[in-house]
Amino acid sequence: MKRKLVIAAVAASVAIGGGTAVAFADDGARDATHAGVSGTQAPADGAKVTAAQAIAAALKAQPGTVVSAGLDDDGAGRGWEVDVLGEGTTAHTVLVDSADGRILGKETDGDDADDVPEVRALLKDARVTAADAARAAAGKGAVTSVELYDDGGDGQGGWEVETTDAAAKEHDWTVGLKTPELTPEHETDAADDADDRADGDRADGDDG
Repeated sequence: MKRKLVIAAVAASVAIGGGTAVAFADDGARDATHAGVSGTQAPADGAKVTAAQAIAAALKAQPGTVVSAGLDDDGAGRGWEVDVLGEGTTAHTVLVDSADGRILGKETDGDDADDVPEVRALLKDARVTAADAARAAAGKGAVTSVELYDDGGDGQGGWEVETTDAAAKEHDWTVGLKTPELTPEHETDAADDADDRADGDRADGDDG
């Protein structure tokens, strides 16, 4: 069963005076070709900064490995909350302005960071980053969130990506950690259900 992994228990709520704007002049062309994706990314409704751009901005402010990024209302406007795994068990949440990529705030979660061993194990040999997953799903609509998940605690997992299409309908997708292959969420759920039923049948057979 899929379980989303969490590394930060805090939200980025501390404003950094002035902020730091990040330029994205070349991102359109880069995003169109990265990971075999055709077309250009579209920012989510009300945002001018895409998920991949927000991730890039967060990593410039806080180096590490991005585990999740989500578009949310920060109380003063729409912003991206990006969770970054740093050294050891230290995790950071970076708030990125969805209008211009400005860094609005950052919080650090130290020894209490959750799921860090699982995250490191999943990402040890991964070749697809959170930004790659966002770009892979960009052709399906505006990406509003990217989150790492663990599939049953057996070392398998991937990225769960949410998009919103032109009709404002939400769609969920999964992207692998080895290749940026995009799969509709309902197909993944159906496969999980089939596996659960098969496990149940095997258990019943063993009892007989």
